[in-house]
Amino acid sequence: MKGLITNLNKAFENRIRLGIMSVLMVNSEVDFKTMKEMLDVSDGNLASHTSALEKNEYILITKKFVGKKPNTTYTVTKLGRKAFQDHLSALETLLGKSS
Repeated sequence: MKGLITNLNKAFENRIRLGIMSVLMVNSEVDFKTMKEMLDVSDGNLASHTSALEKNEYILITKKFVGKKPNTTYTVTKLGRKAFQDHLSALETLLGKSS
């Protein structure tokens, strides 16, 4: 039973990143405040984990102003969607092998 975890994506090992991707897979776009509330994380935690996912090109971060207020939104990229689906498939395979 070698290699059961080789297809797991290291970018999704952290629970916050897993949460971010899960939220974005079912929502076309989520703003900073909503994401922060859904995951119950601090501003800094959310910022660092979304930045890491953006660096891998798994999510797109858009910053703009609405009136005079800054607004940050997140969307999953095509690459991110595929990477996350592959990660979930690898998890399902791992769970199936261990049953």
